[in-house]
Amino acid sequence: MNSMSAMKISIIIPVYKVEPYLDKCISSIVNQTYTNLEIILVDDGSPDQCPQMCDAWAEKDARIRVIHKENGGLSDARNTGMAVATGELMTFVDSDDWIDPDMYKHLYQRMVEDHSDIAACGVQMVWEDETPPRILTRMGNHVLSKEEAMQAIIEESWLKQPVWYKLYKTNLIKDILFPVGKYHEDVFWSYQAVDRANKISISDHIGYYYLQRNGSIMGEEYSLKRLDAIEAKVQRHAYIKENFPALENLSAKDLWFTCIYQGQMALRNLDGESAKRVIAYLEKNLARMPLPSCTGNLKETVWLAMSNTNLLKTCKIRNTLRIGL
Repeated sequence: MNSMSAMKISIIIPVYKVEPYLDKCISSIVNQTYTNLEIILVDDGSPDQCPQMCDAWAEKDARIRVIHKENGGLSDARNTGMAVATGELMTFVDSDDWIDPDMYKHLYQRMVEDHSDIAACGVQMVWEDETPPRILTRMGNHVLSKEEAMQAIIEESWLKQPVWYKLYKTNLIKDILFPVGKYHEDVFWSYQAVDRANKISISDHIGYYYLQRNGSIMGEEYSLKRLDAIEAKVQRHAYIKENFPALENLSAKDLWFTCIYQGQMALRNLDGESAKRVIAYLEKNLARMPLPSCTGNLKETVWLAMSNTNLLKTCKIRNTLRIGL
């Protein structure tokens, strides 16, 4: 590595009710081949043995710093860690996941070689049961411009929403706070980080192992909190419209189909009255949006036209045909 290897990476790990997984997670971080690390464990008022486990790790490795705080949720814990981080580079790990030994060495090298501000690696989804693992991210290596990266995050093509498989220059992102109390916090956050970057490196080196467990936030049954994704994308669309006008139609289309999906999930998982309230909320948001064009895609054009006429009926038809589920 060149002289940039003096750069310290701050790794922020929120910890809450992950007793069976925590040691594997932290072990994968302390054993990184890139060793100039600041490991910030944020105990978010965990009611189990996690606080003691964090303290025990800090006794074993001087790079580990533990913050104990009252429970405030994932976003609050990340913000707390960001506020005290001292590294020139920053990243996040969820405490039930684990990482490849070379993840940060690899991402760091990509940032140096490409002169990029953010670097992202490959992600493998793994299950606690016998479900075979699968790759979440696209396979390929690229350097994206800001505009290409913004398009990728809207399309969820070369960039996905999660923050935890990426390495960031701290000075670009430290003041972007995660929204406290919201689900889908990464959707609120990631496009803002992308807009701060001039270049983003994409690598298919599998560095991050994303555990699918039954008790996690994303493993829970559908609830009204999922509508936070709509709020996030409405905010993002306003931002795109102002700052990336060439991507406005793409952003509108993504928001429109997200509303259709949320309507379908509400009809499948909620009682009749709650589902009606969700549909009304979605219709209110779509009423402010011009109908996007889907040049060359007849199916998308038809679904958008139908949902513009009757969202409830469209969601019911798609559920019956098992489309988009």
